[in-house]
Amino acid sequence: MTSTTEKVRQLAPHWGVMFVLMFGTLALVERFITGELGFLPSLVVVIVIALAYPAVVRALGVAPPVWERS
Repeated sequence: MTSTTEKVRQLAPHWGVMFVLMFGTLALVERFITGELGFLPSLVVVIVIALAYPAVVRALGVAPPVWERS
C-alpha cells in the first residue's frame, strides 16, 4: 500500500495536465466555436475531461501506478 504522500507525488503532474487541458479546452471552445459558454456547458466540458483523462492515460500506458487496475 502506498502512502498518501507517494500518491500525491504520482498524481500531481496529472492533476496539473488535467487543469491545463480543462482551461485550454474551454478557451478554445469559447474562442472558436460558441463565444461565451454558460456555467452548465462549461461544467459538462470539465466533467467529460475529468472522466475521460484517466482512461486515455491508461490506454497510452503513462498512468501512474495508483491508477493501474490490478
